Amino acid sequence: MQINDLPKKIPVFPLSNFIIFPKTTVPLNIFEPRYVDMINDCMKSNKLVGMIQPMNLNDVDKIEPDLHQIGCLGKITSFKETEDRRYLIELKGLIRFEIVREIASNKKYREFEINYEKFINDLNKKKEELKYTDLELIFKDLKSLFEKRGFIINWKELEKQSLDEIINALAMASPFSLEEKQVLLEAKNLDSRKTKIAEILNTYTHDIFNNTTLQ
Repeated sequence: MQINDLPKKIPVFPLSNFIIFPKTTVPLNIFEPRYVDMINDCMKSNKLVGMIQPMNLNDVDKIEPDLHQIGCLGKITSFKETEDRRYLIELKGLIRFEIVREIASNKKYREFEINYEKFINDLNKKKEELKYTDLELIFKDLKSLFEKRGFIINWKELEKQSLDEIINALAMASPFSLEEKQVLLEAKNLDSRKTKIAEILNTYTHDIFNNTTLQ
């Protein structure tokens, strides 16, 4: 896919503490009526939707929360409707985008004009090179944090993937805050994302007595 093939206007799905990276796939359970409508419209057109985080965790229930400027465009690769009229979809990340402006619409969901220029390298099919030795300590610290937070990760299955897929999967599944995940999404490349994860982990002090993480 070339950058000229991508739409300049997209529907967006604001979801707090949720990020998706290019070349990764995530499942989503769609049940809110306005986003059911959005998926219906997407399935009738190009199957593309933008995922983006609200600026503030407390704004998540607002009809039109303030949004971060950077999100990721995804394509619906799997679709199933349940008996109670929910949609179970899989979304594959394609390229990150920057919001230009919101577009006035009569639709129940929001649409934005967006720009991809800063993230054109996301479309590069060549994988970034990372050494396992560069990630060994990060994996160890992340595994400890996941366990203390009660997160269950199938590490054996995860380790079968390439290193870039592993680091992105862990960044998406991590128990980091909304803002920390946004920092990871906006990192220029995989090496920068690896560095940011290490920096975030260094700010965490684990309290082994009450199973919480203090900053």
